Amino acid sequence: MRMSRSKSRSQLKTVLRHFCLLPFAFCFLLLSGCTRSEPPADLVLVNGAEPDSLDPAIISTQTEMRVVKALFEGLTRLEGTNATPEPAIAERWDMSPDGTVYTFHLRSNAVWSTGQPITAEDFVWSWRRALDPVTGAEYAGQLYFIKGAEDYSTGKTNAATGKLFTPDDVAVRALDPHTLRVELIGPTAFFLDLCAFPTLAVVPRWWVEKHGDRWLLAQPVPCNGAYTLEFWRLNDRVRIRRNARHWDAANIRSEVVDFLPIKSATTALNLYETGAADVIWDKNLVPNELMDVLGQRPDCHKFDYLGTYFFRFNVKRKPFTDVRVRKAFALAVDRKQLAAKIVRSGETPTSHFTPKGMGVYEPPEGWGCDPEQARKLLAEAGYPGGKDFPPFNYLFKTDKLDEQVGVELQEVWRKELGVKMELRAMEPKVYYSAQSALDYDLSRSSWIGDYNDPNTFLDMFMSGNGNNRTGWANAAYDEFIRTANRQTDPKKRAAILRQAETLLIRDELPIVPLWFYAGVTFYDPKRIEGIYPNLLDEHPIHTIVRKKK
Repeated sequence: MRMSRSKSRSQLKTVLRHFCLLPFAFCFLLLSGCTRSEPPADLVLVNGAEPDSLDPAIISTQTEMRVVKALFEGLTRLEGTNATPEPAIAERWDMSPDGTVYTFHLRSNAVWSTGQPITAEDFVWSWRRALDPVTGAEYAGQLYFIKGAEDYSTGKTNAATGKLFTPDDVAVRALDPHTLRVELIGPTAFFLDLCAFPTLAVVPRWWVEKHGDRWLLAQPVPCNGAYTLEFWRLNDRVRIRRNARHWDAANIRSEVVDFLPIKSATTALNLYETGAADVIWDKNLVPNELMDVLGQRPDCHKFDYLGTYFFRFNVKRKPFTDVRVRKAFALAVDRKQLAAKIVRSGETPTSHFTPKGMGVYEPPEGWGCDPEQARKLLAEAGYPGGKDFPPFNYLFKTDKLDEQVGVELQEVWRKELGVKMELRAMEPKVYYSAQSALDYDLSRSSWIGDYNDPNTFLDMFMSGNGNNRTGWANAAYDEFIRTANRQTDPKKRAAILRQAETLLIRDELPIVPLWFYAGVTFYDPKRIEGIYPNLLDEHPIHTIVRKKK
């Protein structure tokens, strides 16, 4: 039976008092916000950790992408209840019969917020910048479907000339100021989805060249999205304002929007409960202990989406260089028990990495729970009963749920394998940096699909991909992914991708999947409209508005 809102609020207040969720620090936050001179925003969103950057080429987290997608657009954007690609800066496009050449026709009224026209050459420069190794774009691989892109970005040598590939070898060309031609290495069913991804957004060349790495700090930042950047105040908020020069300005529903960088679930919930925030995007920004009560309220919106919670091994560090050790650690974990004990939002335990429901693809099963077999493998690797197994660490973000997972895994591996693990919590920025530098033994991880295709989960573990972060490289895996993405037959493509995922989760095991996320967003449908739950957890800010009283 659904609990009434009044009753659930009463129970919630009791629990809030128990958890002491109104500390002085929170009261100070509210008071300090009141002393600001700027007027209140029309829409306030609790967005999680402070962004590291708002540069479309180098951002890597969902919290950063929410802001950046409002500020910068690409050729397409994801819209509607199913988050499908629709025209953005490109008003239309043509595709060759074999699906390898796209010709995009840019809008004649597409301009920067500072008035300059957006041209096809701007896209050529922006994409080359994202591919330049100096830029350090972790998502540069999103452009590798373009001919010459991977060769240039990874510093390969052209066998025909004996010279390194250059930006000119990347097959993206401006035919005229409003026409862009892109040649792909093969038919890519999800290419239009990629064109909506921040890495492929256009950035203002003249502004970046003038201000260098500090181009986002110089005012006014030229934006081409539905919003412009009003200010970014560290540890306070990112404020954006409706872009009056946007090609679709008439359909931007909220004038001023604030993104609050709140990491504390207790603080986030208090802001929401007191009306200081309109939306909480992520369930990790709500105390997990309260989900049994909160999950029954009409302002708690649950939905399926493409997200996997897992942990990585650093396969460069002993003893995790031995696949038998990695398999032993996977076999010791009871995912069903782990999910039931820690998460309370309908997550689905899994042994495979790629969620089901993406076309004809059917993922293979990974390793189940078999502690006896786990102990045998660990003994074969030279550590019977955990004897002489070196101390190791588990890296995770400073998040309550992640800590609970770490504690539970620590106990499981101590009990079943006889090994000792140290928990290593880090602030999000430091955590991501350590993971990228392979400064860990095991690490908490998650992945949210960027588009509705299994490739968004599988190509990240190709050799050299900036999101790999395991030290694992397998030439056969790389070839499976490349071969699959050249197929025009969906069933043949799915079969090859299945071979790749089998390598990933059964044979080599640089990662261990734990569960698929269940999406949870908090907002009062009587106050807020324009949010449409979907598999990609994609919510364009320009469609959201606070209802008039």
